[in-house]
Amino acid sequence: MNERTAPVKEGEQYEVHIDSVGGKGDGIARVKGFVLFVPNTKENDFVMVKVTKVLEKVGFAEVVKQLEKKDRPAPRQKRFETVSKESLERVPEKPMYDENIEDTDDFGEDLDEE
Repeated sequence: MNERTAPVKEGEQYEVHIDSVGGKGDGIARVKGFVLFVPNTKENDFVMVKVTKVLEKVGFAEVVKQLEKKDRPAPRQKRFETVSKESLERVPEKPMYDENIEDTDDFGEDLDEE
């Protein structure tokens, strides 16, 4: 069977970013991809949390400390850049082949026949 253990344990503390808010109003944070529900938070909060309960696929945590701007972890760097249609139109086209190569019709004629 495919058994996975949660990457967090009850009692552990983490600095997290609240990514979104769930249907019941709890903040949603992720630690190593594992979802933690954090009550009394809002989207884009940075908080220190203590894990209170761990289930198979999700966990629950409580706020220990509201982090100030200077205490916040560095933002993640984007892996991909957003490109607009207009910026692509300004890029000069490169030829698909080298113009200095002579095109010949004798392809394969220099191979030895067996």
